Amino acid sequence: MNIIDVQYIDITLYSAVCRALLKRTLARALAYVVLTICLGVLRQARRGARLAAGPRRACESGPGLFRSACQPARRRPAPRSHGIQLNVTSKIDTVLITGGAGYIGSHGVLAFRAAGHPVVVLDDLSTGRRSAVGDDVPFVLGDAGDRDLIGKTLRDHGVGAVVHFAGSVVVPESVADPLKYYWNNTCVSRNLIAACVEHGVRRFIFSSTAAVYGVPEVMPVAETTPTEPINPYGASKLMTEWILRDTAAAHDFSYVALRYFNVSGADPEGRRGQNSRTATHLIEVATRAALGVQDGLDVYGDDYDTPDGTCVRDYIHVSDLAAAHVLALKHLNAGGDTAVLNLGNGRGHSVREVVETVRRVTGRDFPVRQAPRRAGDPACLVADASAARAVLGWQPRRAALEQQIADAWNWRQKCQNITAAET
Repeated sequence: MNIIDVQYIDITLYSAVCRALLKRTLARALAYVVLTICLGVLRQARRGARLAAGPRRACESGPGLFRSACQPARRRPAPRSHGIQLNVTSKIDTVLITGGAGYIGSHGVLAFRAAGHPVVVLDDLSTGRRSAVGDDVPFVLGDAGDRDLIGKTLRDHGVGAVVHFAGSVVVPESVADPLKYYWNNTCVSRNLIAACVEHGVRRFIFSSTAAVYGVPEVMPVAETTPTEPINPYGASKLMTEWILRDTAAAHDFSYVALRYFNVSGADPEGRRGQNSRTATHLIEVATRAALGVQDGLDVYGDDYDTPDGTCVRDYIHVSDLAAAHVLALKHLNAGGDTAVLNLGNGRGHSVREVVETVRRVTGRDFPVRQAPRRAGDPACLVADASAARAVLGWQPRRAALEQQIADAWNWRQKCQNITAAET
């Protein structure tokens, strides 16, 4: 007996029983019993016939008595990975990127789009620039802490994951205005996380900082190092990590918090770079000074317990940083555990070393002034990022300080005519 015979008998029996069901109650009950027994026998016969006939195509499977003819499934072209390995069988989420018009966020937009993710950007443009987001990228002007706006954005764009770059990042400012930092970095994040829980967005990538460690006693700094921030910037970010931890414990919600060390450089293709209205990052300040758009730079403190008395930091290229966020989302999409990971290159450079490297790479000299220490600056921060390499498979590609400065310099020369008034 082949499959067609079984299906014919199956249908014929079903029709006969249906006619019997129109008679009396007892007949209907007996017919139901007979039908149940017969259908069980026929299903077993059909299963045996199919196994004998060989495996079916995927489109032939599924419940129901009737099968329609099907066409071979069309193969989707694999998305271009631009150097980031993709699992093309996994769902590609629309990603909400907060702070996507800022320095790091705009590079995040490039990385997620290169990886095939649809992106929507939300930014209040308090420090970012609208021109840093492509015209073909959906853009929402607003506050990342506005739960109604966030909820509408999540619904309208079918968001499946959030990458939260938005926040305030200047250490001395956080000491002078701590309430601003506890609002922007903690309260706003709390509202964003609550909106995600409310609307079923279960994956979250958080832009944290090495400032959560304060003044570590051991270098390099691993994730197991005690978190004892010495400024409101670090404290406000650590509090958001706590909110994420507790939310993940209470809800179907997973996250990766990435603790950045010092971010520098610019997109190697010259599409994006740092162009803040007020420069605070050392390499950005130094390249502006080399170009002559800023009157030199100040070195804050020369009496730290470091080889040359100036602060030592671990510099990471912004494109390497952005790639780590894509890998973090891939990790969560694959069912990976919540994680807190350092991002750095594992090598420290002093302020004076950076200044001399900028002079060498650019071929320009510029004034350097000695200034007192700034409040809240630890002497040395160097990352142990081995966990990010192990968990995410992350490998920095532009780790050399000279390369980071060269990319920043190329960008600075390209955008020297961009004025602070542009948005």
